[in-house]
Amino acid sequence: MPATWRPAAFLDRDGVINIDHGYVVRPEDLAFVTGAPAAIRRLNEAGYLVVVVTNQSGVARGYFTEDDVARFHDYLRSELAQHGARIDAIYTAPHHPEAVIDAYRADHPDRKPRPGMLLKAFAELPIEKEGSFLVGDKASDIEAADAAGIPGHLFQGGDHGGDLDAFIAGVLALATTNPVSGEDR
Repeated sequence: MPATWRPAAFLDRDGVINIDHGYVVRPEDLAFVTGAPAAIRRLNEAGYLVVVVTNQSGVARGYFTEDDVARFHDYLRSELAQHGARIDAIYTAPHHPEAVIDAYRADHPDRKPRPGMLLKAFAELPIEKEGSFLVGDKASDIEAADAAGIPGHLFQGGDHGGDLDAFIAGVLALATTNPVSGEDR
């Protein structure tokens, strides 16, 4: 049976889903942005694929490993599940041009503001480009969305008490067409 193609809500992680305390990778440091679990559940219920796209230069800087990031993402998913929310895919960019670890020293096409993570998701997942969008907290997130050909929405309140669920409700209200076609391709 073919996959059902749906639009995706691309979400940055630090500052959008969780409070950005700087290089958040330990499960005990997870603190959700106000309304984040409800916002992700709202997107799930509206039929969007929820895809996290996150630069993780702490790997390149030697602060933690890709395995540490993967463990944190497992924990993040389990905590969201307790709120009835689901992340469908997570893409990370562990590179940085000034990395201390040679294997990660690169101006990599996945690292935002470049669109590599989004383009990979479009290639690997049943994502309908029309209706897809990105929510980020930095200009580099919006630049990546623009480069991938989808709208970007700047959420600036994540670390300062902003409510992601209210923000996402507003983004969805802006949609001029039905965000989910339900058609198989």
